[in-house]
Amino acid sequence: MLSRVYSCAVVGLEGVIVEVEVDYTNGLPGVTIVGLPDAAVQESRERVQTAVKNAGLHFPRHRIVVNLSPAAIRKEGPAYDLPIALGVIILAGFLPQDSIEGAMFVGELSLDGVVRHTRGVLPMAAAARANGFKKIFVAESDAGEAALIPDLEVYPVKTLAHLYDHLAGRQLIDIYQASTDSLEPLFVPTDFSEIKGQDHVKRALEVAAAGGHNVLMVGSPGAGKTLLARALPGILPEMSIEESLDVTRIFSVADQLPAGTPLIKHRPFRSPHHTISHAGLVGGGNIPKPGEISLAHRGVLFLDEFPEFGSRVLEVMRQPMEDKVVTISRAKGSLTFSANFQLIAAMNPCPCGYYGDSQKPCTCAPAVVTKYQKRISGPMLDRIDIHIEVPRVDYEKLSGNKLGETSETIRQRVQNARDIQIKRFANSDIVCNSDMRVGEIRQYCNLQAEGQSLMRAAMSQMNLSARAYHRILKLARTIADLAGSKEIQSPHLAEALQYRPKLMLS
Repeated sequence: MLSRVYSCAVVGLEGVIVEVEVDYTNGLPGVTIVGLPDAAVQESRERVQTAVKNAGLHFPRHRIVVNLSPAAIRKEGPAYDLPIALGVIILAGFLPQDSIEGAMFVGELSLDGVVRHTRGVLPMAAAARANGFKKIFVAESDAGEAALIPDLEVYPVKTLAHLYDHLAGRQLIDIYQASTDSLEPLFVPTDFSEIKGQDHVKRALEVAAAGGHNVLMVGSPGAGKTLLARALPGILPEMSIEESLDVTRIFSVADQLPAGTPLIKHRPFRSPHHTISHAGLVGGGNIPKPGEISLAHRGVLFLDEFPEFGSRVLEVMRQPMEDKVVTISRAKGSLTFSANFQLIAAMNPCPCGYYGDSQKPCTCAPAVVTKYQKRISGPMLDRIDIHIEVPRVDYEKLSGNKLGETSETIRQRVQNARDIQIKRFANSDIVCNSDMRVGEIRQYCNLQAEGQSLMRAAMSQMNLSARAYHRILKLARTIADLAGSKEIQSPHLAEALQYRPKLMLS
């Protein structure tokens, strides 16, 4: 008698229903798995046989064929252990087929039958609900993640024997009750009140947070660039539940969800080292996985020592910065990952780090300084709205006890500006000012006569590209929103122009 158990595969960020068919065939005893399985799925033969035996059940002494359908989708990982074992148990007559009606099963088995964590449970649970399943059985450690999907009964399974007793009606498993009230943030930002001096940089970061703009900070070593970048998440608006689920789905697929954190409620902050490969940054691999720019979705991607990143690594970021998604194409097909991140980059002005420093002289030749700065291409710099210099902090400010504004105070102003933008873009897919396209810029960034005169002079003197022109208008719109102004005034435009690059490149 053929048995059918339903499980799920993850393709990109989406779940795809997999039908696990188990049946006898002629031949010597053994298990054959077909349906494009990878090595981890093939190895499940040994895990399943031992787990069924240790659950106190008899493994059939027949030749068993397991088919994972649809066969065109590659099956990877150990998530099919539990459904394969259950299919064998039903095939052997220990359970009726209708005992698993309307249910999906996902989990890795250890040799003693304990059900272990598998990655991608959130998109799997979403696929289960979308395809009409009423129940999902997962490992105990994955129950909180699966329970984020509403209208789906989640059963936390400890062992294969535990599941068998539940399906046989002997000892029922309680439905998991979700709770996300006491989740700890993955990253604790520095409070702005603890950062001494650098008031103009704090203002630039406030503008960046209000409109979702990219920032490049340039300054001597030890001036506070990293500290300022790490403070930025503390002034960003709180994520909505839709944004949280969006981010959690990516972390789940990348298997980066910390234990005990089924839902990411705080904006992610990713800070990869400059030795990262381009596949590590934008995603990739034989079976493409999300990269750092996708893990920073709805949050901050901080690239310290910006010119030290490989030129190819930086250039592959250009398109995702514009499109807010990254598409990875392989011979077998293409996958698209979300990548709506806010870039915060930091760099020294020269190899020794002290070009333009007020106290320590630079030891680099002018040609060396220019070559160092030109490691960052013009098109990449053009995609960064705010360029800000971070000078050395005076002793008096460092040693003083006076605290600045708290992150909470600044965040309230940022939230007010974002609320204006949410109302403005209520009927479109745009979230904040930095996402505006040419049509929205024309509609919402009109300049008065004085502003047009100022912009005309800036275009000729600063040799601005069309992209730079539009970015200045978007930045001025954000500054106006922070000021609560409906129109872009000349002071708003003047401040936006102050954030253009001042390096030797410009």
